Amino acid sequence: MEKKSSRKRLQMSRFKLDSLLDITTSINANLSTDQLLEKYEKILCDNLSIGRILIFKYSNHWECLLNAGFDEEMASEIDPDIQLLEYTNTTTLPHEEDSGLPGVEIIIPVYNNNAPLAFILIGDIEEEGEMMSPILKHLHFMETISSIIIVAIENIRLFKETLLQEALKKELELAARMQSLLIPDNNALPENEDIVVTGFYHPHYDVGGDYYDCLTLAENLTGFCIADVSGKGISAALLMSNFQASFRALFTADVHLEILIKKLNDVVVTNASGEKFITFFVARYNHLTRELEYINAAHNPPVIFDLKTKEVIHLEASCVGIGMLDEIPFIQTSTIKIPNPSKIVCYTDGLSELKDEKGDDIGTVPIQKHIANNDGIDINISNLIEDLGIPDNNPHMFDDISIIAAFLF
Repeated sequence: MEKKSSRKRLQMSRFKLDSLLDITTSINANLSTDQLLEKYEKILCDNLSIGRILIFKYSNHWECLLNAGFDEEMASEIDPDIQLLEYTNTTTLPHEEDSGLPGVEIIIPVYNNNAPLAFILIGDIEEEGEMMSPILKHLHFMETISSIIIVAIENIRLFKETLLQEALKKELELAARMQSLLIPDNNALPENEDIVVTGFYHPHYDVGGDYYDCLTLAENLTGFCIADVSGKGISAALLMSNFQASFRALFTADVHLEILIKKLNDVVVTNASGEKFITFFVARYNHLTRELEYINAAHNPPVIFDLKTKEVIHLEASCVGIGMLDEIPFIQTSTIKIPNPSKIVCYTDGLSELKDEKGDDIGTVPIQKHIANNDGIDINISNLIEDLGIPDNNPHMFDDISIIAAFLF
């Protein structure tokens, strides 16, 4: 009898070692979650005489990972946050105890970094001849293999999540590179005896909703614009890329600016379905007549500084933003004369709404400070950006920041 008992113990010990080796090998072979759970269920049910197993695992929320034998309705009514979090150690539930978990005899919690990762509920345990439950005899083995399986499944989830994040990161990097192509390089902006143009662009995230552009429309005619989509991120970037394509197709030397605004409004209304709008400033400068015609569609007023008179002018808004309404009720093109060498700076509210030491918006004061000299406009903007600590040394940045500026000689 003693030899038979010793032989059974030896067989069980070999079974445990073989099971742990099989599970470890399966994990290293990158078996799926379903395949690991199938092996786990087979070990418990076929070899340890467990009739019912229920696994609740946490990954952003609690989910039932495995239900082998328990009533579906009963399993769906269990709330781990309310009914299971009190169990921090393996617990045997007395039959007479009303735990609200009918049919559950043992609860094995699995913790990771002091946080509950899973709960294994076991029931319908067959008694051996000596009236000793097999699960009670092999409880340590059960805890070990449960922990290995659950941690492996969590690692599978984290690995998939990492792969997804890497894929999204690469897509964002590609989107950022594509969007950067929509913003003109400073080397490609006009630089001649009549006008010098420079720009600065920094999205708050990888991609943003700001846009500026400058086009040579004719030999003596330069057009430029700046725009800002409401909101940030990918959706704003997608709308802006579509807007850029439409703007470049529509903005010509001859088009009336009112017509341009109406057509762009139709584009944004169609594509944004009323969920987003764009503030927009567009101007056309005639080098010969020194006239600047413009429309400000709810954008921040650009700043003009006259180097001779030291006068500062703000080009205020004259109509609502693009896409705010199905039809813009009133659009007015304004024209001003630039009699003396002047500088004009267009910017988005990510710049003007930066905070000063008192927590107030800085507005256009730093812009006026840095352009009130005879230095080149590129030097002015570079000094402005450095003075404001953009992008790395300003804790108040919360939005995309874009600037397009011109020196009109």
